Amino acid sequence: MNTPPEIEAAGLETNARILAQAARNWPDRPTLLLDGQRLSHAEMLAEAEIYAAALLARGAGPGTRIGILGPNSVEYVKLLYAAGMIGACAITLNARFKEADLVYALNHAEAEFLFIGGQAKAFMDFRAMLCGIWPELADWDGKALALAQAPHLKQLFNFGDPDERVWPDEAAFRAPVTEAGLAEARRLRDEIPAGTDALIIYSSGTTAHPKACILSHRNLSQIGASFARRFRLGPEDVIYNPMPFFHMSTMLPMAACRASGAMQICTAHFKPEEALAQIEAERVSFAYVSFPTIVAGILNHPGFGAADLSSVRLLHCVGPADLLRRYGESLPGVRFVNAYGLTEGSGVPVWSDPDDPADDPFTYSGKPFEGLEIAAFDPETHERLPPDTRGELRLRGFCRFSGYLKDAAATRDTLRADGWLCTGDLGYVSAGGLVTYDGRLKDMLKIGGENVAALEIESYLCTHPDIELAQVIAVPDAHLFEVAAAYVELRPGARLSAAEIVDYCLGRVASYKVPRYVRLVSEWPMSTTKIQKFRLPRDFAPEEYFDIRALMAHRRAAS
Repeated sequence: MNTPPEIEAAGLETNARILAQAARNWPDRPTLLLDGQRLSHAEMLAEAEIYAAALLARGAGPGTRIGILGPNSVEYVKLLYAAGMIGACAITLNARFKEADLVYALNHAEAEFLFIGGQAKAFMDFRAMLCGIWPELADWDGKALALAQAPHLKQLFNFGDPDERVWPDEAAFRAPVTEAGLAEARRLRDEIPAGTDALIIYSSGTTAHPKACILSHRNLSQIGASFARRFRLGPEDVIYNPMPFFHMSTMLPMAACRASGAMQICTAHFKPEEALAQIEAERVSFAYVSFPTIVAGILNHPGFGAADLSSVRLLHCVGPADLLRRYGESLPGVRFVNAYGLTEGSGVPVWSDPDDPADDPFTYSGKPFEGLEIAAFDPETHERLPPDTRGELRLRGFCRFSGYLKDAAATRDTLRADGWLCTGDLGYVSAGGLVTYDGRLKDMLKIGGENVAALEIESYLCTHPDIELAQVIAVPDAHLFEVAAAYVELRPGARLSAAEIVDYCLGRVASYKVPRYVRLVSEWPMSTTKIQKFRLPRDFAPEEYFDIRALMAHRRAAS
């Protein structure tokens, strides 16, 4: 296949320069449709330049770290492009962070700017959350910002909040823009090196605090161009993608769209009826729906049978093979694509190919992009294993991230001197490079697409005064792929039920991290010195399951 020159040229550029290229090549073609707002490539570039000039006017520049906390919104995308345009680095904060993780991330990254989004205030009230963390913000007049517990944070903006009257909003942010500032933004856009840090994404690791993964513009441009090549994207393509912007599941398709001229449809809140209507009306060619919960929502909606989905040629979803095959039977003529990835590998560097045998994507993750290499290794001896031998999956090539912020030791452990990226995942690689994912080497869970350290949940459970020890394992789940199950030992004389343990978590940790199963134990399977987690039973009965969504709804109704 001949690669279009636009995609080839996008391989070693910054996000903003690729956007400028898209604005020249396809000025009137839409780049984004988000909850009724549609922007062309040219309109997005013009808006990003205004935002970049506003950042410059307020003292931002190369190296400034800018936190973004909010639902998916058009303003979010403008900020991403604007930050990259002037050489600043965007910190895409997980909108499901609770207070402790948010404070840690902002202070650890030394964020100077923080933008919060009030577009979905009924679901996520970030203003109230910040006032709870820093009570002095309740009386803040919107002028000079000085928080003793966040000394690096100098400027705070609240976009899209219909109730905002005091804190600076988008209009206040844009107010100081001048023609000279716009010219300076364009000058910087043309000079920022492709190796500059573009994103900091906090991804849970095997420590209690999330790790800060640094991705460069080069990482994003190369992975985006590779995605566009693999799936033959062009300006006529439309990708439907309800994933959150703080996740590489959206950053990767966005990079592919600006490289190829395609459009991405996004939303702040996934609704099956809206998804069906947009897929039909916008002639979506790639349904990037990723997880069984979303696919099931579409297939089970009463309007599914009447919807015209004939434009869809590709659908991305990961999950158990039998479940994916059932989905495939409901969508004849649509090619499923599978994937394997991690934030440290620039998101998703391994994909199935539309030309693969039809049943392969239901079983295999696929092959790495051209220019990348993947193999299984013995994690202790670091010897490369023969094909089809289970070992730690390791990647080599342009997808390697820049490292962990302020963690040289972890970076050395992950980015080996021999060029390989240690993923911490187990799997098989065939002689032809076909990847089969087979679980985690490290003590991690994969819950609804989010990496979650078992230690993070265990540490929180052990803050309860009646809990002596907690051990968390992953249990398969039809909707979230995996969920947390907690084994808990109580302190002598303590009385605590499984339901009370779950209730202790509700509203205090992200809902996806709350254990769906809890068992109380007094003895542990031990080696000489350690608990042997692999020997903890996984034979949970349906009646042991805690429906977190129902419990949260009951709690809201009771209050």
